[in-house]
Amino acid sequence: MNKNRGQKNWFNRNRKWAIPSMGCLTLIIITLIFISSMVTKLTGVFKDSVPYSVGMDILKKNELVIKALGKPIEPNGVFQGNIRYSNKDGNADLKVPVKGPKGEATLLIIAVMNNNVWTYHTMQVSISDTNKKIDLLETIKN
Repeated sequence: MNKNRGQKNWFNRNRKWAIPSMGCLTLIIITLIFISSMVTKLTGVFKDSVPYSVGMDILKKNELVIKALGKPIEPNGVFQGNIRYSNKDGNADLKVPVKGPKGEATLLIIAVMNNNVWTYHTMQVSISDTNKKIDLLETIKN
């Protein structure tokens, strides 16, 4: 006699919890994909902004920052803050984590736009290891 004739396969034996579990797993995966796409879009908005571009350009040319972080310096992780545009006015308050071969830091940019002209109130790098702060606005004035 064949003993396996009356046995059900794994899916049929576990149908009561397998189907709801697959549904929950599908929802979790869809949610993660949505969150990932939103983070990617927001990062793109920050990277395309004038304050970010100007801040990263000044940061990468600053000798004190290069001495502390090394070269190359690049973004490291998720940006924080906000950018608001309204007609020819706007403001930006950004925290950009950056890294180099020697360490990590955070670039803080606070700027206001009036009539399409950005004015920078704060552009500062905070070195993670030493808590040293480098004022980029001061270094470009000298």
